[in-house]
Amino acid sequence: MTLPRNHPQRLTLNDEIHARPPEALEAPLRLSFLALTSEAGGHDRQSAEIAALAARFGAAPPLPGANHYSADLGAFRVKWERHTEFSRYTFMAKDLAGDGFEHTAIDLVPADWRAALSGEIIVAAHVAFLPEASAAPDFEALSARHFGGNVLIGGGVGGGAALAVTDFRVHADGFSRFIVEDRSLTPRQAGRMIQRLLEIDTYRMMALLALPVARALGGALTESERELAAIASALAGRGVADEAALLDRLTTLEAEIESRHTDTLFRFGASAAYYALVQRRIAELRETRLPGLQTVEEFLERRLTPAMQTCQAVASRQASLSQRVAHASQLLSTRVEIARQGQSQVLLESMDRRARLQLRLQETVEGLSVAAVTYYVVSLVGHLAEGLEVSGLHLQPKLIEALAIPVVALLAFLGVRRIRRSVARDAE
Repeated sequence: MTLPRNHPQRLTLNDEIHARPPEALEAPLRLSFLALTSEAGGHDRQSAEIAALAARFGAAPPLPGANHYSADLGAFRVKWERHTEFSRYTFMAKDLAGDGFEHTAIDLVPADWRAALSGEIIVAAHVAFLPEASAAPDFEALSARHFGGNVLIGGGVGGGAALAVTDFRVHADGFSRFIVEDRSLTPRQAGRMIQRLLEIDTYRMMALLALPVARALGGALTESERELAAIASALAGRGVADEAALLDRLTTLEAEIESRHTDTLFRFGASAAYYALVQRRIAELRETRLPGLQTVEEFLERRLTPAMQTCQAVASRQASLSQRVAHASQLLSTRVEIARQGQSQVLLESMDRRARLQLRLQETVEGLSVAAVTYYVVSLVGHLAEGLEVSGLHLQPKLIEALAIPVVALLAFLGVRRIRRSVARDAE
């Protein structure tokens, strides 16, 4: 069949919804999970590291540019997933002795390879996926044996198809712990359910990365708000002479706020996105309450939500402060501009007065120029008449000079006026 050519991204975008598929899991099974942050260029390094692990056990490496990889390495199975800010490693092993965390899947992973992993651990967790017990669970005994006596959180998941409990604490080995008891899960359902539990733990930690940023910003925002209040007070009470200095202070304040806003914008935005993912994964758990246990939703609603509201409040406070500073800066700039326009008006009026004075002076000078020209020209006419009288002509030099005065004065006036008009036309 002949069809138009594919969009360059068609296959990539179509396969995106199939990326990172959950594993099919069957109890009994032990899982060890790591989420490591990725720095600039760290994704390529982590991809090389998982390829090295595959090569050590004779398995095919991930494809170039792959964002996920899974393989059976014999003693254990590994799954690697790359995300924007972190990478996830899941190690799965069967036939481990015990019903808890005496033996874990990560114990089967070469120690030197584990120690050389790049990035920093943001989440480390063990999951014991167990078949349904014959007796009803004793949560007090379960807590004392596997969770150090801590209060357990959990309940039925998947509409009662499984039981999941945790304490959301990091234990002495550096791992948090989950126990999932299979009751009627299919292998694919089990894979999705355990993946959701681990994603909740991961995304809540990634969301909380914004909390230290929000706490650190509190003092700086308070100082900026005080400075803005001081500038606003000064703007309301001081005269024009101080407005240029206030504008300089306000510009400096605005630059500081925008710099902090730019530095924290991604972190607060990412935190909100991660929190939304936590809420979505909790809804997908389809929890059912068990007597004596607080559900994951209730626990995180009381512990995580206030932290996220703090981050949101600080982000909103910072955005509001930025808008208020911009508004004050615009207002002050307008006032400074009006003041400058007033000064310019005064200057123009002064220049206009000077121009009128100069015009009057020029007219006076023109009058004197006409008189001077008339005097010298009439003198020349008188000398000419005296010379002609000496040569024998009967002339009266004084009379000729007197008659020449109005003629010469008129001609001089017309000449000066013509020159002035010509200069005025050239100036225009």
